[in-house]
Amino acid sequence: MTPGLTFRRALRGLAATLVLASLAGPAMAAEGPDGRSLGLAWSLPFVGMLLSIALGPLLVPHFWEDHRGKISAFWALLAIIPMAVFAGPAATLEAVAHTALLEYIPFILLLLALFTVAGGIVIRGNLHGTPLTNTVLLAIGTLMASVIGTTGAAMIMIRAVIRANDHRKSNAHVVVFFIFLVANSGGALTPLGDPPLFLGFLRGVDFFWPTIHLFLPTAMLVAALLAIFFLFDSWIGARSGEQRPDPTPDRDLSVAGGINFLLIPAIIAVILFSSSIDLGSFNLLGTPIAFASLVRDLAFILIATLSIGYSPRGSRAENNFSWGPIKEVAELFAGIFITIIPVLAMLRAGSEGAFAPLVDLVARPDGSANNLAYFWATGGLSSFLDNAPTYIVFFELAGGDPQFLMTQGAVTLAAISLGAVFMGANTYIGNAPNFMVYAIARDAGVRMPGFFGYMLWSCTILLPLFVLLSLLFFRT
Repeated sequence: MTPGLTFRRALRGLAATLVLASLAGPAMAAEGPDGRSLGLAWSLPFVGMLLSIALGPLLVPHFWEDHRGKISAFWALLAIIPMAVFAGPAATLEAVAHTALLEYIPFILLLLALFTVAGGIVIRGNLHGTPLTNTVLLAIGTLMASVIGTTGAAMIMIRAVIRANDHRKSNAHVVVFFIFLVANSGGALTPLGDPPLFLGFLRGVDFFWPTIHLFLPTAMLVAALLAIFFLFDSWIGARSGEQRPDPTPDRDLSVAGGINFLLIPAIIAVILFSSSIDLGSFNLLGTPIAFASLVRDLAFILIATLSIGYSPRGSRAENNFSWGPIKEVAELFAGIFITIIPVLAMLRAGSEGAFAPLVDLVARPDGSANNLAYFWATGGLSSFLDNAPTYIVFFELAGGDPQFLMTQGAVTLAAISLGAVFMGANTYIGNAPNFMVYAIARDAGVRMPGFFGYMLWSCTILLPLFVLLSLLFFRT
């Protein structure tokens, strides 16, 4: 049987399952269907999409690499077709356009701008990886993560960190802590830092809300991880036989990036501009588009273009820069943003929707939010599923009203935000930079732990810290 025939039969079978399992057709609004009329079967495309992302790279890596765009389109169609059958093509087009124009396109364009700008900044030279030097490098990368994103900071810093430690026989722990700090925890302070927080920004959360409300728990976690790393690295460095001839002679570090150092604050400026000024709006496919948001998105494209055209010659080649990662993110999140439409509708329905048991899990008997449950539920799912859609799910579960969540519900929003950002570090697949860093380190000869070996590290080091933070900040 050919793969194409198998694909078509699977498509027909799963579409039929959705139709039969959904006993009522949904009413449609601009943002999606009426969640009160949807059964759990409507969440199958979203679940399938997330499981594909989680398991595809591990179980069938070559097939996944070649066909991930088709797989994403497959699950997206399984969400769109039933909506079109029940609500009509026009209403379905309006709902998909609402998601694409207000969330997906701005999200991808920000990532494109940050990814392109970071790719034009190169760190040259090499340092000797002592415990103090390594700790400082990790601290610098962690600080960078909230400014240029966890992906950008990780891609800029990881090769410098690996070069600094390539004279040591045991250096995998350095990369493990790098993933903990630079690829995850460091991105908790601005919407630029990690995709979940930018999705929150697009839904109305103020730009500096994470900076103010998440600073203390982030600072405590980062300080604890840096201290643990310094002690552990000192112990490893003191062991005999840990040195070998340094394949990369020590040289003074230098940073090249030219125009990219100006483009980073430009990204921040256009985001603040778009959120602070009203230039009016226009309607496209039933979706109101603010002119200020359109200016922001066009500015992202301009910034990426300027970075490509005016970065120092050869800087991207030195970084082994390629468009593969951003292409992968664009393909996968197209499927995520479409398949999540009915899921969000069911969550908005609250106790009247199919996810009423999940509502009960994160609510106390008096109806107030159980912030401890929000932190661990968001974090637990973010450990194995992508943390951006997980954030959206629990944001909506908490009511989806940014004004309420930033004020009376601030502790709940902090629990959701930190659960998504911090616990993305629990596995290689919890956050996009994790697997990228893992692949770069293995390619450089670092003997990285496998999937479950890495989880042993995260469970031993991260989970006790998360328990402490949850008791300190989310017990009420």
